[in-house]
Amino acid sequence: MFPSKAAARQYLLSARRARPHTGDLLATVQAQPAVRSARRVALYVSMGAEPQTGALIDWLLATDRDVLLPILYADNDLGWGIAPGAADLVPGRRGMSEPPVDLGPEAIATADLVICPAVAVARDGVRLGRGGGSYDRALARVSPSTPVWAAVYDAEIVEALPADSHDRPVDAALTPNRLVVLRRSQDD
Repeated sequence: MFPSKAAARQYLLSARRARPHTGDLLATVQAQPAVRSARRVALYVSMGAEPQTGALIDWLLATDRDVLLPILYADNDLGWGIAPGAADLVPGRRGMSEPPVDLGPEAIATADLVICPAVAVARDGVRLGRGGGSYDRALARVSPSTPVWAAVYDAEIVEALPADSHDRPVDAALTPNRLVVLRRSQDD
């Protein structure tokens, strides 16, 4: 167990940068029934060493699904817009690529599936993000019946992580190789 979220974040991000990562999330996602039935998926545009989402976004758009992408506000909350296609995204805060039209923070509640970024996820559903609280606020707006998956690499699924009362758990860990259902889902 890590002594703090900051220590966990530092260790795990350093390990992520040190490992070569290949592959994206598309093949794993295509096999999931929750994706086949989803008409609107909240996702994100991957950056740097994060699990790659580009091919997944393209496939979802090509199969006539709406893809909601985040828009980072100055207070670190997230608005959401429908992806127009990768070429039509605009530069956002902190190097993010964002849709040009903001539907507001409540738009995430219209998603049938949410795939969010994470630094790591514990087997009990605790998700460790980058520390800004953006996704914890956004996930609070998601219906309890909507599946929420954290995108990580296999080595970033850990036994335990420090958590605070405002942290929002996730239902599964999505890697380029597999979908791991977490204990939270089995306990609901």
